[in-house]
Order: sequence, then C-alpha cells, then structure tokens
Amino acid sequence: MADSDHQHGDLRDLAVEEERPRLKRPPMYKVVLLNDDYTPMEFVVHILEYFFDKDRPAATRIMLAVHTEGKGVAGVYSRDVAETKVQQVNSYSRQNQHPLMCAMEAE
Repeated sequence: MADSDHQHGDLRDLAVEEERPRLKRPPMYKVVLLNDDYTPMEFVVHILEYFFDKDRPAATRIMLAVHTEGKGVAGVYSRDVAETKVQQVNSYSRQNQHPLMCAMEAE
C-alpha cells in the first residue's frame, strides 16, 4: 500500500449511501358541492353516488351538510382529479337543468 493510501484512508472501505430525494406530497384539493335553492336533494345524493362512489348513507350525510351548512365536501383529490370531478359534475348538472355548483378548494 502506498503512503498516500495510509494518509487519506482507503476509499474502497467507505460505505457511501446515496441520499434519497425527499418527495413532497402533491397538494390536495377538496371538491365541494354548493347549496342552492333549486336543486332537489335527491339529485345531490345521486351526484354523490354516481361521481364520488358514495354509498347512500354517506351521500345523504354530505347532502345534508350542503343543505344546512351551505356546502359539503364530496372528496379530496389531487389537482387533476379534482378539476375533472368539478367539470363532470357541473356539466352533468346543467344537462339535467339543475343549478348545482361544484367547486374545488385547497385542502
């Protein structure tokens, strides 16, 4: 072994562990349904079952929150999924002549 290897240590003996990059979770968005005075409660329940895969009791609870609190959270999703859900619900509501509005909010 050369003298320089003794002075600086043998690099082959060093265990080098690469640091894994810390991945930041993407921001999530709440998809909310907003109350209005015209959309039937049953239609809101239908929206929650059809677009958000809620069972009848969960859909009814969210619908009652929309009715009594002014809005209800239908689900929490990544930005792309939330935007798609909002567009689908708003389009479907208009096609069925209901003013129900769906929006997204940062969580």
